[in-house]
Amino acid sequence: MKMNKSYFPICSVLPIFFFLLFSFFFSRAANSYFESPLEGRWDLTLYHSGKTYPAWLEVRHSGLHTLVGEYVGSGGSARPISKINFTDGIVNFSIPPQWDTASNDLVFDATYQGDSLTGTIIAPDGTKFNLTGVRAPALRRKSEPVWGEQIKLFNGKDLKGWHASGKNQWVVADGIMRSPASGSNIMTDQVFNDFKLHIEFRYPKGSNSGVYLRGRYEVQIVDSKGMEPTRDYLGAIYGFLPPIEMMAKDAGEWQSYDVTLVGRLVTLAVNGKTVICNQVIPGITGGALDSQEGEPGPIMMQGDHGPIEFRNILITEAK
Repeated sequence: MKMNKSYFPICSVLPIFFFLLFSFFFSRAANSYFESPLEGRWDLTLYHSGKTYPAWLEVRHSGLHTLVGEYVGSGGSARPISKINFTDGIVNFSIPPQWDTASNDLVFDATYQGDSLTGTIIAPDGTKFNLTGVRAPALRRKSEPVWGEQIKLFNGKDLKGWHASGKNQWVVADGIMRSPASGSNIMTDQVFNDFKLHIEFRYPKGSNSGVYLRGRYEVQIVDSKGMEPTRDYLGAIYGFLPPIEMMAKDAGEWQSYDVTLVGRLVTLAVNGKTVICNQVIPGITGGALDSQEGEPGPIMMQGDHGPIEFRNILITEAK
């Protein structure tokens, strides 16, 4: 039977009308929020007494009305930010102290203008830093890498091709590069962009070190056998990416990392087992050489946290 159009009551149309009206205004509100220019990752440079220090900031939304994020300073791990205030181009937030020796919050104040940041940071110890910030590069590669030939970064005889960040305590004997006690970090003279790295290491009980990729992203080395895999134990990209499984051996045994870094994408095998697979490294680690993420950088090993030994350091660059 053909139904007369006038038969449909208005009440059958109203729910659809109000649903579409609500969806429209909710969508407008959500879209207007998501256009916040502050969201994203920022490479920061801090200035104090004629020296520069790297830092990093990520800003993201939580719900429709709150900005949250993470901050990495010149040392330590990524710190969560519970709320970031952003009004009329003014950005500010505070973070509780990370170390027991500090009692004051870190205070961040900056101005957003021209897609850049300028301002100040007051550290928990009261030191005031000026700061500038630029958008962190996405580092997305347009094609798969074509790999070159594998080369030795360490010749097993001396420190040719390497230099320390300060007074050198590193020595070479029996094919091993050794830091017998806490001192300076050591890095390659050569800088790299995308690469595959093989490196073997050994530490005494309780010691701590790390391998910095491009001098910015630390693959954590620390005595961790029997620990749960977290963002600050062996096999982690420190402060950001935990391994899926703890593969640490006993202290005193030789262990290995095989790392592939392409743009921000990292794959890591620990002692032959892949524990991080093609994951994005969000930003720099505390202790990084700089925050210039778009530039090549050296391979750097941490020597300021305890005794450590390395051998068989091999790299394959992308052409």
